[in-house]
Amino acid sequence: MHVATLLANPARADLDRTTVEAVRDGWGGGEVRWLSPGIAAEFDLPAAPGTLWQRWEELQATGIDLALQPAGGREKRVLVADMDSTMIGQECIDELGERAGFGPKIASITRRAMNGELDFESALTERVALMKGLPVATIAEVLADRITLTPGGPTLIATMKARGAWTALVSGGFTAFTGPVTARLGFDENRANRLEEADGRLTGRVLPPILGRQAKVDAVHEIAAARGVTPAEVLAVGDGANDLGMLQLAGTGVALHAKPSVAAQCSVRLNHTDLTGLLYLQGIAARDFVEC
Repeated sequence: MHVATLLANPARADLDRTTVEAVRDGWGGGEVRWLSPGIAAEFDLPAAPGTLWQRWEELQATGIDLALQPAGGREKRVLVADMDSTMIGQECIDELGERAGFGPKIASITRRAMNGELDFESALTERVALMKGLPVATIAEVLADRITLTPGGPTLIATMKARGAWTALVSGGFTAFTGPVTARLGFDENRANRLEEADGRLTGRVLPPILGRQAKVDAVHEIAAARGVTPAEVLAVGDGANDLGMLQLAGTGVALHAKPSVAAQCSVRLNHTDLTGLLYLQGIAARDFVEC
């Protein structure tokens, strides 16, 4: 048995009954369950349809997301989330690059690295080197002035924690950012790279070891084991090439507003919903959300 979930952007709330029932009827699905009027609906299917991605493409053109999952075990015990362009709306290293005077160059490298065109560790080392001499105080300024939370994030974390899940922020970015973001959102733990500092300025080096793609895979294994569960009980979410390993390992790996080359390798691809979509994917209705 499978479950199909249709999702609209909560700001528009334009998921209509006609659209949902057309997909359901075309696939011979069961009764529609509305998780939130205008925003999220689901129905059961006896088997996975062969036309999933054709229908997905059609709905994308109308601003609707579609996901298909096995019916059993949808609600997860652990959430492992990327930070940049996932839990927050920016790439922190790009924001620091702007302050260092290398904004376009660093942003270009970031785009290529997140799309899988460059080796992550080499790209990170190159970008951080360009920030040598930048005052450490700039980090706090960027956090205050430039960093915004992705819509739905506080509700996602609060709801999963209230239901007994463990939440971890695992980033290829920097602890100087994941620490404050963890505190704002209420994550249980965070892992990221460490920037070397000396005399109140960045040295242009990342302290080893560098947390890249494999480190995120290791984090899923380690965090799941610490909670007494398997990776099958993990929900992972991210957008970049360095997230692919953990997205493919987790029981549910969500490519959220992801780079095309990343989304193409994931079975759950969301481009229109916000982070509350991860709750609907687990079959959690809006009436059961913990609002923040």
